[in-house]
Amino acid sequence: MPIRVTLDQMIVKKGLKARDLAQQVGLSETQLSLFRSGKVKGIRFRTLAKLCAALECRPKDLLDYDHDPADLLAAEEE
Repeated sequence: MPIRVTLDQMIVKKGLKARDLAQQVGLSETQLSLFRSGKVKGIRFRTLAKLCAALECRPKDLLDYDHDPADLLAAEEE
């Protein structure tokens, strides 16, 4: 899937430590680490909103998409 998590860039840009961000938004360091690595299949909108509030950003600053026409075909098969 061509969705990429770009949270690390925002953490660096804001000069934060992942540990501090996890605590601020109420996530375990493990949960945040899994999201940062892209190893989760989904994220709750509430969690995304908390991350955006803490980082003073928008969801588009935390996620990116590489266009792949095959994604439309995969949706039809599910």
